[in-house]
Amino acid sequence: MLELFSRLGRRRTSKDVAKERLKLVLIHDRANVSPQFLEMVKGEIIKVIQNYMEIDEESLDIQLTKTVSEEGEGVVPALIANIPIKNVKSVGK
Repeated sequence: MLELFSRLGRRRTSKDVAKERLKLVLIHDRANVSPQFLEMVKGEIIKVIQNYMEIDEESLDIQLTKTVSEEGEGVVPALIANIPIKNVKSVGK
């Protein structure tokens, strides 16, 4: 409950907003997809993971980059996600 109140009181500074925008521009350049597309992917990943875990969204880092394919057929996009987990939810079967 206290976490909820601490999040409500926390405001993103212009520095944080600028940093996030720069990340999106860099990712767009690397993977040739729009920043809006990346935000949609990020939102979907967060929704799915939150079904099973409590995560730290403030420290979440999702990047799209390029890497050499395992088959040696050139460079391909790669998704890299660093998602700090606070707690794993108990999910009944």
